[in-house]
Amino acid sequence: MNRVAYKYRIYPNNEQKEYFAKCFGCVRFFYNKSLSDMIEYHKTHKGFKNITPATYKDEFPFLKEVDSLALANAQLNRNSAYKAFFRSVNKFPKYKSKKNDQSYTTNNQQCSIRLSDNSKYITIPKCKRIRIKKHRDFYGDIKSATISKTTDDKYYISLLVEVEIKPLERNDNSIGLDLGIKDLIVDSNGNKYKNHKYLSKSQKKLAKEQRKLSHMEKGSSNRNKQRIKVARIHTHINNQRNDYLHKLSKKIIDENQIICIEDLKVKNMEQNHKLARSIIDASWSRFVSMLMYKASWYGNTIIKVPTNYASTQLCSSCGYQNKEAKNLKIRKWTCPECGSVHDRDYNAAKNILSKGIEMLTKDGTHPDSLFMLDPLGSSSKKPPLL
Repeated sequence: MNRVAYKYRIYPNNEQKEYFAKCFGCVRFFYNKSLSDMIEYHKTHKGFKNITPATYKDEFPFLKEVDSLALANAQLNRNSAYKAFFRSVNKFPKYKSKKNDQSYTTNNQQCSIRLSDNSKYITIPKCKRIRIKKHRDFYGDIKSATISKTTDDKYYISLLVEVEIKPLERNDNSIGLDLGIKDLIVDSNGNKYKNHKYLSKSQKKLAKEQRKLSHMEKGSSNRNKQRIKVARIHTHINNQRNDYLHKLSKKIIDENQIICIEDLKVKNMEQNHKLARSIIDASWSRFVSMLMYKASWYGNTIIKVPTNYASTQLCSSCGYQNKEAKNLKIRKWTCPECGSVHDRDYNAAKNILSKGIEMLTKDGTHPDSLFMLDPLGSSSKKPPLL
């Protein structure tokens, strides 16, 4: 069984919005306050102290007004982030800010989270009959729900559902993928998938609206309206990108049993100020993440070729290494050994495929770079979002 989150738009009334604001605020307050107290405890006692919501409810009675499960989940999230830091898995947990998207999570206990018969309303603990836009069906048991408010003042609910996903019928196709900026993907079959550069296309409009925002008085209603306008542009860009990457990753998963990709260190590459914006706009990390969890669902194999593998420099015909191909300006080159003419990205994709298959078959064992991960395994606590 897999756990998948289905996200829907909800339309709370004013009373429900007020309740959500209380939940967001209480969860944020408890998370920040308890994290601060845990840090102080660690400084003096050199140990871990698990602080529960009950610790503060007498001193701060407003915590009793919201869903207790929301606070309990905030406690679990805080503990996970705190312990991950001491295991050197993540950076130190950040304090929550009300300037970012707001959210809280509650659990389904005795059908406390349920849809109406006509699927137009949803009920959650302490908040009944919220209007919902159920644009797609799901099948399975609801485990929990995350209510969120985005910076553009829209409300959403993500339903975590336990479903059974059947693996795809196996095929003999294997493919190598070279991720780039000019083209988002060039594969070892010679296919090129366009990089739509959604951020770049909206840059002029975004800059214009951001200039207007910067000239407005802080705290004014006009500034808040303009802030929402800017946030909606960012949301539109993000939605465009997600839609394209989801469709593209599913297409590749459907058509290929073995998928070989380069293990790119994206954060290091983003240090190059000339390419940083283009790399962020391409969202390589998000695309690879989508491939990974979809492969684990449907029974595909993902092989990550090491970062130091010179896929661009090697001739895919004879293996000659052309070190001049390091230069990004060189889009085509001719091998001096065998005379093959290479398109830079197509050649890299073919080399990535060859190296991946070699890693897979070497000694008859699966290497560490072979990924068949459970989306809810130790590598990630968050389920894939649909």
